[in-house]
Amino acid sequence: MELAGTWRKVKPYMAMVFLQFGFAGMFLISVASLRQGMSHYVLVVYRNAVAAVVMAPFALWFERKTRPKMTLSIFFKILALGLLEPVLDQNFIYMGVNNTSASFSSALTNILPAVTFVNAIILRMERINIKERRSQAKIAGTAITVGGALLMILFKGPIVNFPWTKDVSHAVSDSGAHNGGHWLMGTFMILLSCFCWSAFFILQSYTLRSYPSELSLTTLICALGATESGAVALVMERDTKTWSIGFDMRLFTAIYSGIMCSGVAYYVQGIVIKERGPVFVTAFSPLCMIIVTLLGSIILSEVVTLGRLIGATVIVFGLYALIWGKNKDHVNGNDAENNFEKHRTFELPFSTTDVNKMSSLGNI
Repeated sequence: MELAGTWRKVKPYMAMVFLQFGFAGMFLISVASLRQGMSHYVLVVYRNAVAAVVMAPFALWFERKTRPKMTLSIFFKILALGLLEPVLDQNFIYMGVNNTSASFSSALTNILPAVTFVNAIILRMERINIKERRSQAKIAGTAITVGGALLMILFKGPIVNFPWTKDVSHAVSDSGAHNGGHWLMGTFMILLSCFCWSAFFILQSYTLRSYPSELSLTTLICALGATESGAVALVMERDTKTWSIGFDMRLFTAIYSGIMCSGVAYYVQGIVIKERGPVFVTAFSPLCMIIVTLLGSIILSEVVTLGRLIGATVIVFGLYALIWGKNKDHVNGNDAENNFEKHRTFELPFSTTDVNKMSSLGNI
């Protein structure tokens, strides 16, 4: 029984670490495809179309008896989710990656936990009591995470050579450095992406309360996202040649991003959000930066500077502080359930949606 309880507590952490490896792969292969001339508008369409096709059979089979009735209110929420993430967030992040670099983009997205935390406070989804240690830890962790990300952006320092990069010329620079005029625009696009991604997490948390079918919700988001992004792509890309892809890196990018970063990611994030809330989900984004920095130096020959290594270390400390605070929220939320203390305020969900059912994480 103790082993089963420990495994249940560990599963949300393992699921989020798994997703960060998936997102890291998306950053790396997207850079390769975009630099081969693939349109990011077309990539978004194919990505979400693939995700919808792959996830639809699972949704139809596993949730055929439990899927709630679709209402106009739920439909508009899903329509907004399809606009926030597949259309806005994905296009913005691809534009940012193309104008900067994979490691820089993944580093800047570390502001996502802070943006989500602030938005949750504004919307009264996150309860803060400055006298409590857990609230202090969340605030301090958010500030440290943002500080570490800013350090990585503002301070480069000398180039750090790893065993696999010692023969690489020091003249090699970030791929985005060759387009210095576009670097600022790329940074702005990544910031917009983080804001849309944060809004998506919060709205997804709210939608799951009235439509608690993760597979069906994922399929609908991807399907509507592919439709909406397709309309945008038809306006932005008039040349029909941009829609043609062969058996190359571009096709692999569309399939990988669709299955891993849209289909699987939406489903797993939805389950973890029901368990721990959107701030917990976004708190793991710094891990993606560390993975991309290491793999980017190996695969894309991107340089790693001392500033990025120091910033990564600072971010890890902030990550642990924020997760510790969220874990205390989760423990206190379970204690409140046992004492039948129900909160009526609109807070982040911490396993309070269905006390008598097992966690959906067991189905991953």
